[in-house]
Amino acid sequence: MDHIREHRSVLATAEKSLLIAIARRLPPWLSSDHLTVLGLLAMPAAGLAFALIPVTPWAAAWFAVALAINWFGDSLDGTLARVRQQPRPRYGYYVDHVIDLAGTAALIGGMAGSGLMTPTIALTLAAAYFLVSAETFLATHSVGVFRLSFAGVGPTELRILLAIGAFFVARNPWATIAGHRALLLDVGGAIAAAGLAGVFVISSVRNARALYLQEPLPPKPPSPEVQQRYAGAPALQGETM
Repeated sequence: MDHIREHRSVLATAEKSLLIAIARRLPPWLSSDHLTVLGLLAMPAAGLAFALIPVTPWAAAWFAVALAINWFGDSLDGTLARVRQQPRPRYGYYVDHVIDLAGTAALIGGMAGSGLMTPTIALTLAAAYFLVSAETFLATHSVGVFRLSFAGVGPTELRILLAIGAFFVARNPWATIAGHRALLLDVGGAIAAAGLAGVFVISSVRNARALYLQEPLPPKPPSPEVQQRYAGAPALQGETM
């Protein structure tokens, strides 16, 4: 696909070097499709593990492992294809993002199912995430830039934050804010949703402005009266018909 990948997260440079090193050492029988399936299966497993945190705190560890497996499959499939010079840009772009959308829905569903996040906050978070995703996909095709991170936070950093948050809520799911007791995940989810909404607005305005400057309004056509006035006028001297 004809677009620029812009990845400026905190760990982007180190992560890229690590992924290339791992891809070069993978056995020949392991394909990028295998890694894609691995990443796909890991996210429902992560959602289920999170839903089980109130039952057993050990589920937080299973959640972190599932996120790590998802990182391995989701981040390495494209890298492996490029290292082996077997790129499938349109297929990879489409399948990766369909899987990401489904995986995020499963993950947020697991958070809501755990009882550690209220359904209203979970729906708000999901809506904000899908808004940002849709705007990102539109910008990729309209502006030609695919941004994988915002404010230094990309998918890898987000996985790390989620894993840390799971261990916190496994120990104590409550937080006290200004004297009010609230679920820690509700507070974090509300902050994340607000941040995503801000990203959506900023990105939308920035990309709309860039496209407007590239495609300004054409000159206003003359009024019907002016067109009629000059419709029968003879051609100016030297003007070719």
